[in-house]
Amino acid sequence: MLSISGLNTFYGRAHILADLALEARRGEVVVLLGRNGAGKSTTMKSVIGLVAAQSGEISFEGKRIDKLPPHRIAQLGLGYVPEERRIFTDLSVMENLDIGRQAPRSDTPTWTPDRLFELFPNLGRMKDRPGGRMSGGEQQMLTIARTLMGNPRLILLDEPSEGLAPVIVEQMAKTILQLKAEGLTVLLSEQNLHFAQLVADRAYIIEKGRIRYQGTMADLSQDAAVREQYLSV
Repeated sequence: MLSISGLNTFYGRAHILADLALEARRGEVVVLLGRNGAGKSTTMKSVIGLVAAQSGEISFEGKRIDKLPPHRIAQLGLGYVPEERRIFTDLSVMENLDIGRQAPRSDTPTWTPDRLFELFPNLGRMKDRPGGRMSGGEQQMLTIARTLMGNPRLILLDEPSEGLAPVIVEQMAKTILQLKAEGLTVLLSEQNLHFAQLVADRAYIIEKGRIRYQGTMADLSQDAAVREQYLSV
């Protein structure tokens, strides 16, 4: 569903992503693991078009998207949940959801506020609450729900567990598995290996903008040497 090859991205003269390649197949959860500053968020922003690639190809469902603006990429069915959440703090939960609304798509789940409140019961109990009066975990749920209102085929989650209490992290993991069960493809970036082990089918490890490892999550869980080399603090 998503294919990246030979991706090179710069910030000024700084070479951030170097010949990066990865793919996400339909209906699977893929995690991009790495330490702070490894290039995870830049990869996500490159896919959604917020950071321009200097070279390489990014394809979504067989269509080149690396030259498209972000709004066109979103219209194709690719959703993005940024690390910073970026909800509209002065707007209510319902108003935030309405902003993300797109038309239904074929071969993908159609999300409505009622369905999202089943997925996120906490949001259903605060429909009229302004986003600025919500906890960090509730804001993260709202950001994901708003993205789902666009009825994406693939969703990018940038550091979804960062800064959340352990009980909320567990809820987030269950949510991602529910999205997979609905047929969505999920690409997430993470530093939290435990969280990744709960949800991911396959893993890539990025270090200094280069992919250093790829394999199943089960294989990575058994490879202590790789985890120590690339993921230990």
